[in-house]
Amino acid sequence: MSKSSRKKQSAEVETKDPADNNQPAPTSSGSGRRTSYKPRSPEEKRLAHKEGIIKTAVAAIIGIIAGIVAYMQIGIADDPTVKWYVIMMFIVGISFYVMKFSFPLFKIKAKEFGFKDWFYVEFIVIDFCLVTWTLLLN
Repeated sequence: MSKSSRKKQSAEVETKDPADNNQPAPTSSGSGRRTSYKPRSPEEKRLAHKEGIIKTAVAAIIGIIAGIVAYMQIGIADDPTVKWYVIMMFIVGISFYVMKFSFPLFKIKAKEFGFKDWFYVEFIVIDFCLVTWTLLLN
């Protein structure tokens, strides 16, 4: 057997290894160390999916309630001293604490949330609030 055929054969063996396809690529943690993550089991995937649906549903319901309250309290907001973006900041602050204390009721660990998680649920709240408020104004 020649050298080129051996290299070709060993390259085929390396690419056909099914164990490599199941492992995710190692990532950098920022400290120079390389870490790899084990694949999640179907049960873990199911629980993560269920938790994501609950997070989204709770945030959507809080946003709808905030939109109804904003419409009932402010309405069209003809007063030029009341700015809509200030109202949204109050809604973000209030909804943050409502979700922080209501998520444990649904067995969601709010203490493990990072910036991205909080940004996601607050975006959902603001989005549903503005849509609900707009629909009620029309």
